[in-house]
Amino acid sequence: MDRRTVLATGAVAGVGTLIGARPAEAATRPLRVRIVLFDGVEEQDFIGPQEVFSLAGWYSERPVDTGYTVLGRPRTITAAFGTRVTVDRGWRPHEADVLIVPGGGRPNEPGIWAEINNGALPDALAAARRPGLIMSSVCTGAVLLAAAGLLTGRPCTTHTVARAQVTARGGVIKNARVVDDGDLVTAGGITSGLDLALHLIGRELHADVAIKVEEALEYQARGTVWTA
Repeated sequence: MDRRTVLATGAVAGVGTLIGARPAEAATRPLRVRIVLFDGVEEQDFIGPQEVFSLAGWYSERPVDTGYTVLGRPRTITAAFGTRVTVDRGWRPHEADVLIVPGGGRPNEPGIWAEINNGALPDALAAARRPGLIMSSVCTGAVLLAAAGLLTGRPCTTHTVARAQVTARGGVIKNARVVDDGDLVTAGGITSGLDLALHLIGRELHADVAIKVEEALEYQARGTVWTA
């Protein structure tokens, strides 16, 4: 029996009363979460939100559909520390309710700077914006959003090392771990992707769902959430 089965069924004494089994899925449209991947992406930036939103699907009455997406056709990407991920969804942002852009990479290496220099991903992100879509970022993913023109005049945050880059591209930095400006939600460095996801779960699903996910992870959301 794997760890997730133990958590979901309460096979260990006490776990069932703490977390409980996954409820039956409600007959409503799923919350569709897509995490954008590219070569050089930071592992924790995307794995953290993936885990949090996937767990939320166990406890929410509204189903949660979480997955990775990549610009162009499905392919395998190589992340910053060598992790290879096969992405089976091409670029279909119109099918998402939440689009999460992670960060990662340094100049002259695969990652956000290579994507910015190429221009295709910033252009695709700019074109993806529409009513009803929540655009979000983790860490230096905010620089990609800024390069797409999506942070101009907007409150936001990013990793401390990238704040000057975001400001230079028009973003209005707030000294918070998560910044919620309605259809734009950004998070600070690396591990703040956990807090971004927990905040969005509380906002879009229910606070009780976020609490259950925290219990499952044995992690509590950190830092300040700035809201408009």
